[in-house]
Amino acid sequence: MFTTRPEITGDIGMVASTHWLASSAGMSVLERGGNAADAAVAAGFVLQVVEPHLNGPGGEVPALVWDPSTADVTVLCGQGVAPQAANAGVFADLGLDLVPGTGLLPTVVPGSFGAWLLMLERWGTWPLRDVLEPAVHYAEQGHPMLERVSHALGTVAEMFTSRWPTSAATWLPGGAVPAPDARFANPVLARTYKRLIEEGEAAGGSRERQIAAARDAWYRGFVAEAVGEFCANTEVVDTSGRAHSGLLTADDLARWEPTFEKPVTLDYHGYTVCKTGPWGQGPALLQQLALLDELDLAAAEPGSADWVHTIIETAKLAMADREAWYGDPNHVDVPLADLLDPTYAATRAKLVGTDASYELRPGSPGGRTPRLPGARAADA
Repeated sequence: MFTTRPEITGDIGMVASTHWLASSAGMSVLERGGNAADAAVAAGFVLQVVEPHLNGPGGEVPALVWDPSTADVTVLCGQGVAPQAANAGVFADLGLDLVPGTGLLPTVVPGSFGAWLLMLERWGTWPLRDVLEPAVHYAEQGHPMLERVSHALGTVAEMFTSRWPTSAATWLPGGAVPAPDARFANPVLARTYKRLIEEGEAAGGSRERQIAAARDAWYRGFVAEAVGEFCANTEVVDTSGRAHSGLLTADDLARWEPTFEKPVTLDYHGYTVCKTGPWGQGPALLQQLALLDELDLAAAEPGSADWVHTIIETAKLAMADREAWYGDPNHVDVPLADLLDPTYAATRAKLVGTDASYELRPGSPGGRTPRLPGARAADA
């Protein structure tokens, strides 16, 4: 069967990503003696530069890492938390019944920088300067603007120009949307990364100490201070149609740390599948696999209508449970054991019929009543 994701083999490893520059940066690290962690971090930072519509320094990093020294999988949680000041009462006082989808109010602690650096510190071998060099180069010297990034900027250009001037300054050089394949640079990001490298090296000591110092400069130094000041003193129009400042503070960044944890697992046809906890949507795949195990997917011809239908319908059921039950397990009760229980999967699998379902159908793990968050239909 034809696939757009063929099997790849190599003598020293391989790198796969959504952009050729990130893949080539990671492969270059492997070719020069770096290990998988060094390559992953280098590629991850390049992706932030060349695919800014998908990820960036303000994003998050959930990662699963196989450690050959322990022969075990570890989850790296780089999911930043909401500001301490963010609660239902604050939004109600602002006249909001939903958190806006854009602007500063939904901002959380930017977890990606800390997570990538913790991965480099624990499993890598290279210093931060060498790993960040490709990202600094493309941010400083420029890279070809992807057509899809140009298109994405075109959809928000008017908003940037009229309402988000600081975004326009970065993403609309000369006041215009960069054309596809035009050389695009982000010098502010390049300067930021250079300063982080310098502050890390100024700490002296081991490679690990310098990486930790750069992470501190982000979360407890000049980056955190700039983020806190901007959120407090800047108002931007968001999807509520009104201008709001942000709730994120420098103290929020200082209190947060990326963490390690055990993966959530499911055994499926001789394989142990590992995913993040319910703070991400990873367990939804495990639920889907449990459903497919009940429905004998192997009996259907791969690529056939029945095969596709079964996979899609089980995905709908798993995602419905995600909407009703997933969340930060430190703050909400997530019945993960019940959600992954074979008896629960067998009950849910009976909902898969011959016709496609158009309903959102969360289940009742352990007899609990599902609770769906409020939602508002988007304007046509």
